[in-house]
Amino acid sequence: MESKLIVAIDGPAGSGKSTVSKEVAKKLGLIYVDTGAMYRALTLKAVRNKIDLNDPKALIDLAKKTDIRLVAGGDSRLCVKLDGEDVSGEIRTPFVTNNVKYIAGIKGVREEMVNLQRKAAMGKGAVLEGRDIGTIVFPDADIKIYLDASIDERVKRRYKELIAKDPGITIAEVKQDVAARDKSDENRSVGPLKKADDAILIDTTKMTIEEVAESILQRIRAIKR
Repeated sequence: MESKLIVAIDGPAGSGKSTVSKEVAKKLGLIYVDTGAMYRALTLKAVRNKIDLNDPKALIDLAKKTDIRLVAGGDSRLCVKLDGEDVSGEIRTPFVTNNVKYIAGIKGVREEMVNLQRKAAMGKGAVLEGRDIGTIVFPDADIKIYLDASIDERVKRRYKELIAKDPGITIAEVKQDVAARDKSDENRSVGPLKKADDAILIDTTKMTIEEVAESILQRIRAIKR
């Protein structure tokens, strides 16, 4: 295990960061932290409690009273615990996906989530993936990676992922959704999607998951020499 090593992996939707991050964490024996899952879990709780997603104060108060933990499952999947309840499947629904932007754009909420993310990794080492890991959460990470891919490739990947859950979805709808998410992530006033100046850019358009993971691992080996 690469003790206390912090690996920051950022990138837009469909860039491959979730799958790659899991693979890198597995190879290094590190904790995998899906920061987006934490925002999704809070979104789910807000909806369940019928809290107005346009009420920042209520959402910040909710974040302060919420316990979100990421636990490695026995089958290597990540278990997302919301106040002790496994919500791993429920946070991936289209409804949560479409509403998480309201939660993620609130400064006070992000501050609470960043504290949880740092706590999860501090002193243990971790591979964290998200949109502001290298710029906000761990600006002093041992290595920062920014994954990207062409819009067409990212749409194709998202479509493949979503078609299993919603057979009626069209490629045009997915493209519109990806473009909207990019715009929302990039223009968010707090913790926007942005490549850190010292992050290594990897274009994953024509690469397999294994190739991307190995490319990152090679860079980590280089800095550990």
